Amino acid sequence: MNELFNTINTFFANMLFFDILFGQVKGTTIPFLVAWLVAGGLFLTLKMGFVNLKMLGHSFKIVTGKYHTKEDKGLITPFESLTTALSATVGLGNIAGVAIAISVGGPGATFWMIIAGFLGMTLKFTEVTLSLQHREFLKDGSIMGGGMEYLSKGLANKGMAGLGKILAILFAIFMIFGAIGGGNTFQVSQALAVIQQEIPFFQNYPIIFGIGIALVTGAVIIGGIKRIAHTTVKIVPLMVFIYITASLWILITNYSEIPHAFRLIFSEAFAPTAVAGGMIGVIVQGFQRAVFSSEAGLGSAAIAHSTAKVKYPVRQGLVSLYEPFIDTIIVCTMTALVIIITGVYDPANGYKELIEAQQGAALTAAAYGTVIDWFPTILSISIVLFAFSTMIAWSYYGERAWVYLFGTKYSLLFKVLFLTFTVIASIVSTAIMVDFSFMLILSMALPNILGLYILSGDVKKELQTYMNKLKSGELDKEAMRD
Repeated sequence: MNELFNTINTFFANMLFFDILFGQVKGTTIPFLVAWLVAGGLFLTLKMGFVNLKMLGHSFKIVTGKYHTKEDKGLITPFESLTTALSATVGLGNIAGVAIAISVGGPGATFWMIIAGFLGMTLKFTEVTLSLQHREFLKDGSIMGGGMEYLSKGLANKGMAGLGKILAILFAIFMIFGAIGGGNTFQVSQALAVIQQEIPFFQNYPIIFGIGIALVTGAVIIGGIKRIAHTTVKIVPLMVFIYITASLWILITNYSEIPHAFRLIFSEAFAPTAVAGGMIGVIVQGFQRAVFSSEAGLGSAAIAHSTAKVKYPVRQGLVSLYEPFIDTIIVCTMTALVIIITGVYDPANGYKELIEAQQGAALTAAAYGTVIDWFPTILSISIVLFAFSTMIAWSYYGERAWVYLFGTKYSLLFKVLFLTFTVIASIVSTAIMVDFSFMLILSMALPNILGLYILSGDVKKELQTYMNKLKSGELDKEAMRD
């Protein structure tokens, strides 16, 4: 089984993660898809006039329900859409991904993760707005949104129907792979690695864990987006509260170490020591792990947001600004500070085995355990819940892509396939699953960002119209009438 996944990893590495420098700079490699994501984030942030800074306050008012109107259309509230999307992003990417990034790229990777999160806010805004502009209400009462819809319909409106269809199909295929990889197998393998530290039984019988989590996940995902939303809206806030509370406690009790940690982050971001690829290597680690965590630029969360009850597509796009902000800029940074302060990222401090096996979740648990000796048990439970919430959200993403390709009558077949890989992930090497998941999920950026470039003018135009209505007071009058 391990050999099969290694072969798949090699194929994707050669196709989409080749070095754009082609080995011309010794010791430095820049994977094509990482560069593609960075360029897309910079371009859209500039084109949208730094919407990721200007509109956060208004976005918060939308989330709290101030701008709800009678003309809203959708299945769930903007807040429920946000929590459903966050359930797929706030999770093991923040816990395991951050630990892997720092253990490979050093503390400086944290700085570039924050920059990636900032640029990712605009990427997320653009793709979510497009998703609601082009969403389709199906006969069975569900909504089809996301990259498949705005790539096919949006480009068709610009006279590029052929290209749009190709990109949409490619995106849907990568989405299915991403759901199985980053949204499923990565979650299971990382959660299992932590649970095995607490419950030795699963060291000998890992498949039991895989079967158990498959059964629980299956019980939720069969119910569709409404059951998923109702589940995540309860789980996500509680998990985030527990995790952030523990992080704050560690940071407060070690407040004297925080300035040193930040100095290390900034100095290592531009002048790293003993990191493969030097500064470029640190940037690559920071960006690729941040994208894996927040999914900005991948077009995945746009599917969850497409079900939101809103009148204006750009309104939900503004809500989505909070995803990378919460996921990367807040949660990932807090995790990074704990890992740096406790020093577990350094192999010399006794965690070499976890680092080499890329068991990031277990490494983070060890970091928290150095300060709160009983917390790894609580964190282990939280990690399983994080994995569970991410899996149920990604199962919906993958199922929508499957329906786009094969039709609604075959949706159950995807769910069975998804749950089968849940079990498989429990018996395959964790390190191999990390590479497998990472490459599959980031492959979605290839067709998605190309579409964002082409369609960005439509989003810019609607954003300007919306801001003019906001300034004139028209939006406040609409909300007051409800």
